[in-house]
Amino acid sequence: MFVTGITVVTLRAADGRLVGLTASSFNSVSLDPPLVLWSLAHSSSSMPALQAGSHYAINVLAADQRELALQFAARGVDRFAGVAFTEGVAGAPLLAGAAATFECFSRSRYDEGDHVIFVGEVERCSHRAGAAPLLYHGGRFYTERLLG
Repeated sequence: MFVTGITVVTLRAADGRLVGLTASSFNSVSLDPPLVLWSLAHSSSSMPALQAGSHYAINVLAADQRELALQFAARGVDRFAGVAFTEGVAGAPLLAGAAATFECFSRSRYDEGDHVIFVGEVERCSHRAGAAPLLYHGGRFYTERLLG
């Protein structure tokens, strides 16, 4: 019963391979220093690359990026097929059209239950002015609706 935004976490693995996954578990932790967190299941196929990597990007999806959320959640496909992106300062892909991007140094990790909580120190961020967020609730996608 909690509405979340949708993010795609991306990185360039040590072998040069592009890695990306859809994540809805994203939060701000601190403003000074700027820290954010997100979590990933131990069973994720992306886990080895994320545990070995030092940097990643968190791409906050805009309302018009529903198909990207689905593509990066799919299994057994090239998640970057047809996806426009630029390369961030540490090599992580920054998805074109995202509402916001956070380029992070992987500061710490915590094993909790069946997930790992990643805490990233934001080294650079940007946003797309006026972009409405893509929202997720109860297994369905939504866009914002101003209540007053």
